[in-house]
Amino acid sequence: MLASRDLVALFNSEAEVLALHPDMAKIAALEYVGVIATAPGTNGIDFVSRFFAPRVGVPEDPVTGSAHASLIPFWAQRLGKTELRARQVSARGGDLWCELRGDRALMSGYAVTYLKGEIELGV
Repeated sequence: MLASRDLVALFNSEAEVLALHPDMAKIAALEYVGVIATAPGTNGIDFVSRFFAPRVGVPEDPVTGSAHASLIPFWAQRLGKTELRARQVSARGGDLWCELRGDRALMSGYAVTYLKGEIELGV
């Protein structure tokens, strides 16, 4: 169920995921795009995660949809439910409302605009 492009590490608690201090050079040397650390959540949050992908220039992603696309089916099956609350516990982090609908992983949350611009292509 989980994407083979990422290595998933399952922990027992949110505290364990928060306490991680990964060696980015060692993660970048792996044959995976990234490493997802995940654990059961508490207080209405079904699961927590952090995502590290230094191999592609992202030491730690604040909130990543691609990792959650893999985590939603994993946790839905594990918890026996299709509607989930997720929290990415990176420094900036964020909450996601998730749903497994058939073979689709749906997610929503709040976003902040961090860049606006225009691109002009010459002929």
